[in-house]
Amino acid sequence: QVRLVESGGGLVQAGGSLRLSCAASGRTFSGYAMGWFRQVSGKEREFVAAIDWSGDSTYYADFVKGRFTISRDNAKNTVYLQMNSLKPEDTAVYYCATRFGPPIESRAYGYWGQGTQVTVSS
Repeated sequence: QVRLVESGGGLVQAGGSLRLSCAASGRTFSGYAMGWFRQVSGKEREFVAAIDWSGDSTYYADFVKGRFTISRDNAKNTVYLQMNSLKPEDTAVYYCATRFGPPIESRAYGYWGQGTQVTVSS
């Protein structure tokens, strides 16, 4: 079965950086896109970023463009989210997810991790 495990969350001051990792296991991920989402308690989960299987195409929510970078290492079945210039409003539980195929803008993810907490203090 597919398993996604996030790591790298924590507490950081505003303006700081964190790098989240998501290790995938349980199947061959050839052709699978990877995405990051986040959720604040009491609010809906929102899309953050996505990357296609090859790593050539990426897609970001407007509120993270220029600050966050998604990347992947297929040899390690791992996707990363580099988060710079963090703001208190970035505080949330961050989840990684995976699904098969295009389009990269699709939000129809079938597999999810358990999430990692990111807290940005002002």
